[in-house]
Amino acid sequence: MRHMTARARDEEHRASTPLELFFDLCFVVAVAQAGARLVHSLAEGHVGSGVIGYVFVFWGIWWAWMNFTWFASAYDVDDVPYRVATLVQICGVLIYAAGVPRAFSENDWTIAVIGYLVMRLALTCQWLRAAASEDRGSRARRTAVRYAVGVAVCQAAWVGLLWAPEGTRRWLFLVVGIAEMLVPVVAERAQETPWHPHHIEERYGLFTLIVLGETMSAATVAVQSALDEHEALDRLLPIAGGGILIVFAAWWVYFAAPVHQRLASDREAIPWGYGHLAIFGSAAAIGAGLEVAVEQAVGEAHISARAAGAAVCVPTGVFLLVVWLLHARHFKRGLAEQLVLPFTSVAVVCCLFAGEWAVPAAGLAAAAAVAVGVTLAARIPEDGSGGSGGPVRGLPPAGAEGAADAGEGPR
Repeated sequence: MRHMTARARDEEHRASTPLELFFDLCFVVAVAQAGARLVHSLAEGHVGSGVIGYVFVFWGIWWAWMNFTWFASAYDVDDVPYRVATLVQICGVLIYAAGVPRAFSENDWTIAVIGYLVMRLALTCQWLRAAASEDRGSRARRTAVRYAVGVAVCQAAWVGLLWAPEGTRRWLFLVVGIAEMLVPVVAERAQETPWHPHHIEERYGLFTLIVLGETMSAATVAVQSALDEHEALDRLLPIAGGGILIVFAAWWVYFAAPVHQRLASDREAIPWGYGHLAIFGSAAAIGAGLEVAVEQAVGEAHISARAAGAAVCVPTGVFLLVVWLLHARHFKRGLAEQLVLPFTSVAVVCCLFAGEWAVPAAGLAAAAAVAVGVTLAARIPEDGSGGSGGPVRGLPPAGAEGAADAGEGPR
């Protein structure tokens, strides 16, 4: 077993490994479980409890994925112990996925916490191995030890939560969740882990694709099931068409420009990385909303057409707005470009008032936003001035690429 030495932030051709892709695909199971429970809650009209349950279980999915992704970006040595530890974490993911229904519907987190325990034991061992591979007394060693201790303490808190009174669990969940999210903030004060900006950008992009793919799959299965039992093609086709336009627009907006040059330090990376909870969660919720809209169209959901439209329009609006806040606004030039996504997010949410035509209306609004954005971007002069002193959207300023690759951003 060799030392788990940190990878270089300026490493060329840093790409996701087959093991990382396998890890991501296993999370589809958990995402699908969370989406299925959300569909059931919304279709029955239990909006409040459904949304709260979804946010809690999806946070657990996202945070487990985050923990592995950023560690792997810095310390993936791809040897046998590393692979075994990662496969153990995958087992934990599957156990967590099996516990999602009980955690969602009954507030019973026993199986979910067991899954987390399996994941965190492996992750803690990974951090301790990384610490042992660093020079004694070094800042990198101190960072790795802080991560190991923080992860272990928080996991002990999750286990303790199982014995808390049922009425207090969700409030205590918030406390422990905040503590979890503070671990990287505290640990990296000693020294940033050498995660790779290009690699992180790719990893987040791939997980976004996986979630959007799950959304498309869920909507397709819902339409197919409805067609098998009902003759409602005239009602289902507009929903399917609107859903496709929404997913296509979501893909276009998210991947409109590269982000690695902005991921130069934790000052940029932590808000960007944490903000993806809303992006991933809303993207998956769009698929659940499309299923609800299909069920309502064929009379299987006990809710109004407006409520079914809201199940799609609200998460779509959230997705567009958060993508703009975290990323897109930094590449926009001029007031007109800046207002496209915020205005569209509001317009999409307002589409819920269109009743049974809410989904196709939202799809058209999202597609129109892409068309307007492309048109405005095409009007930027070829010299890159854009009329506001900045570079062309998607192209870094002169010299920025190398600085970002080497991780030489503001500290």
